[in-house]
Formats: sequence, C-alpha cells, structure tokens
Amino acid sequence: MSALSQVGMLLVNTIGSMVLLIVMLRFLLQLVRADFYNPISQFIVKFTNPILIPMRRMVPSIAGLDTASLLLAYIVQVLVMVATLIVAGSGLALPWANILVWALIGLPALILNVYFWGLIITVIASWVAPNSYNPALILINQILEPVVRPIREKMPDMGGIDLSPIVVFLVIQIVEIMVIRQLAVITQMPRGLVFGL
Repeated sequence: MSALSQVGMLLVNTIGSMVLLIVMLRFLLQLVRADFYNPISQFIVKFTNPILIPMRRMVPSIAGLDTASLLLAYIVQVLVMVATLIVAGSGLALPWANILVWALIGLPALILNVYFWGLIITVIASWVAPNSYNPALILINQILEPVVRPIREKMPDMGGIDLSPIVVFLVIQIVEIMVIRQLAVITQMPRGLVFGL
C-alpha cells in the first residue's frame, strides 16, 4: 500500500469514525433522555441536526426510539466502509451485500464499545476525581446509568464497593465473543473494516 493510500485510510478512518461516534451518541442520548443542556450534548445536537431534522420528516420514531439517528449511523457506517475499500484499492467492484450486513453488525459492536470505554472512564474517574462535575463525566454517567442501575440494585451490599461495572464488563465481553465476533466470522468480515470491531 502506497504512502498516499495510507494517508487516505488514516483520514477516512479518523473522520468517519468520529462522525459515526457522534451520530451514535446522538441516538444513545435520545434513548436515555440525557441532559441536552450539557455542552457536549449541545455540540452533538448542533452537529447532527442539519441532517437529522430533514430525515425525521421521512423516518418516524418507533416505540420512542430515534430511528432517524440509527438509520443515519447505519448510512455513515456503510459510507465509511465503502470509502475505506475504495482507498484500499478495491476499485468499484465492492461486495455491496456484505457491506450492508457488516454495517448491521458494526452498529451493536459500536454501542458495546461505547459502554465498555464509558465504564472504564467512569471507574478511573471515580478513583482520580470522585464527585467530579465535568460535563463529559456527567454525560457518560447518564448514558451508563440505565444499564448499570438494574445490576447495582440486584447486587448484595459489598460495604460501599460497587461491583456492578465488573458485571457489565463481563456481559459486554460475553456478548462480543458469543454474538458479534461469531457474526463477523460467519459473514467473513475483514478485520479493521468496521468501526467498533
């Protein structure tokens, strides 16, 4: 692979993954009813609104889910994969059916990664800066709380030590191994093509 192709791959992967992450965060913020006055939430809303507002006229919410954000994340995932394959030299003979399936596998993998890294950030922050009012930490806690709270409520009292993040880590790893990786193998997904895997 030439140096120009490597630079192209770097740009496509970096920009594409950041856009995909922002769109997926918009979906998750809507899902958990996070504080939209948070400065980071405001950035995500302003970044995604130019595309999402027109999309919402055509794609209605289903059962309270922001399906327009989810569809936009899927489209971004497909576009990033297509751009990656083109820059890598695959030409225009792209495996479209595979790309559409790989993008479907990539979205839940990305959500699992968001929760995994969010948990790591909150655990480290609880040691380094407990009771911090950083907008990013507040937002991460709002995203994680609906997943962690039910487990925390069922855990026995451990003397003030919260072990629920460990349980969530294990569940994320089990789902990734048993479902996501198996689907990636079955569909013969190339490594590094889908953001989130």
